[in-house]
Amino acid sequence: MFSKIKGVKFFSKGKRGYIYVGLLNNKKVSIKVKNPESKAVNRIKNEAYWLKILNKKGIGPKFLWYKDNILIYKFVEGEFIIDWIIKHNKTQIKRILKLVFLDCRELDKLNVDKEEMHKPVKHILVKNKPVLIDFERTKKSKKPKNVTQFCQFLLSRNLSKILKEKGFTFNRRNVINLLKKYKKSYSEKEFNLIIKYFLG
Repeated sequence: MFSKIKGVKFFSKGKRGYIYVGLLNNKKVSIKVKNPESKAVNRIKNEAYWLKILNKKGIGPKFLWYKDNILIYKFVEGEFIIDWIIKHNKTQIKRILKLVFLDCRELDKLNVDKEEMHKPVKHILVKNKPVLIDFERTKKSKKPKNVTQFCQFLLSRNLSKILKEKGFTFNRRNVINLLKKYKKSYSEKEFNLIIKYFLG
């Protein structure tokens, strides 16, 4: 498959991987290879493994191919989540945040930790809907924390200030109480209370 990709060019550099883009059958794809400076082992392989699983739940960019530390997936159009939030209104933001919450909930139900959901500034791309990206550190966990970490992100100083300007109001103590209850049971009831608190 890799040999069929045309017009390959550099796109971005991450801690553990380099991203290139190209055209496969006239459709834009991303090509991720290991950052030679990274000491992390098997991160690209790990991402390929999880994308194949999570795509079945509608999570992550569409997996296309993996071999020898080269991962190819469908290119994700959109803006990083904070940049997108700045440009949109409360109603639009609520819809996107709910979809992110639902993805996080699905990951929790699968006992999967994506990692880094407490600061996913470059891990969520938004166009018509949000897409979670970068699954290099994803792992199985008996106590997954995707929902709780995403709540921490919403309470973070920079984002909470932006959301306040958009008409959202959160009380840190209330959120902590909700998260404590959720972490004890991981129940649908407690998750829905979190959604209701943040999104009304």
